[in-house]
Amino acid sequence: MNIDLNIIPTTLDMGHAGLAAVGALFFLLYITKKSKPVEVEKVVEKTVEVEVEKVVEVEKPVEKIIEVEKVVEVEKIVEKIVEVEPKLKTSTPDSALQLLSLLQQEARFIDFMKEDLKGFADAEIGAAARVIHEGGQKVLNDYFSFAPIRSEDEEARITLPEGFNAAEVRLTGNVVGSAPFNGTLVHRGWKVTEVTLPKLADGYDTTIVAAAEVEL
Repeated sequence: MNIDLNIIPTTLDMGHAGLAAVGALFFLLYITKKSKPVEVEKVVEKTVEVEVEKVVEVEKPVEKIIEVEKVVEVEKIVEKIVEVEPKLKTSTPDSALQLLSLLQQEARFIDFMKEDLKGFADAEIGAAARVIHEGGQKVLNDYFSFAPIRSEDEEARITLPEGFNAAEVRLTGNVVGSAPFNGTLVHRGWKVTEVTLPKLADGYDTTIVAAAEVEL
């Protein structure tokens, strides 16, 4: 086939320029279609990575919140324990030891209670009990004031209403149901109204309730 070079245009007119533009446009569309899936995949991967990071970032505060709630619950329990503890009084033995010392001094109370009475006759024990009674009564009268809890006579029938003070009245016998209770007053009870024990000097050893005696 012979081509006449004279018929090939040497200049570009508007028609040829339009054809060239259309061809370039199709070429660009073709390239764009080829490259789009790759870009979409990359965008999806990035989106997934970002979402995972968000989830991880959200989970961490949730764990911290749970830990904080646990700490708060423990603190509340500790507060309750602390609230209960002050209600329990810690008693010191000084006053009790001081009273023992006074009873020993006035009534030989500890000597009598520590003595084995099996080898003594009843008359001898009775005589010793009289001395202890007199000395013990002196201690009570000198350092304590008492009042009966119930004013009724013993063996009298009384009624305990609802809400009576259980610390002042102890129920015995067949205790069934709830107040009011009807019963017999067996003992009127005692309440200490005043205590006047001697003051202790600083450094005084209250555990020595009776010093050893040496006669010279």
